[in-house]
Amino acid sequence: MSRIGKLPITIPAGVEITRDEKSNIVTVKGPKGQLTQYVDGDITYTMEDGHLTLIRPTEQKRHKAMHGLYRALLANMIKGVTEGFIIKQEVVGVGYKAEAKPGNQLELALGYSHSILFELCPEVTVETITEKGKNPIIILKGIDKQLLGQIANKIRSYRKPEPYKGKGIRFVGEIVRKKAGKSAEK
Repeated sequence: MSRIGKLPITIPAGVEITRDEKSNIVTVKGPKGQLTQYVDGDITYTMEDGHLTLIRPTEQKRHKAMHGLYRALLANMIKGVTEGFIIKQEVVGVGYKAEAKPGNQLELALGYSHSILFELCPEVTVETITEKGKNPIIILKGIDKQLLGQIANKIRSYRKPEPYKGKGIRFVGEIVRKKAGKSAEK
């Protein structure tokens, strides 16, 4: 039995789950919005006493893999429509800036000859915190965990943390291993 797949998902109050039997699209509606996800036709589910349990038909390797995958995806959808997800990124470097603009845009100054204007999709909101003496913080909020992670990774790709001084965009709490660099000869 899949360790992740066999765990029941608790369905909070105000969350509605429906499945279209023809297209195998599961829709989760909650207080923060609505998400849809394709679920393989072999994987079925039951809802009892406020818990959602996924069931696989056989012990095939393919079914075992899908069992855990779709359980995790549905659990993330339920958490997203009730609580939402937050990703925080830190901009490290002298002169590096991040500023949220109206119209769901993010302006980044990362040491290039020009600033980067990054336009976000409407499902994701952005905030920035700039305090004197501290690195600017980018806060991304949304209900879709996968989309939020892709956008955070795209922002990080503009200036990844480099190993010598640690400058770049990193996730808050991420540890960047530093290299020694050149040492002077004697």
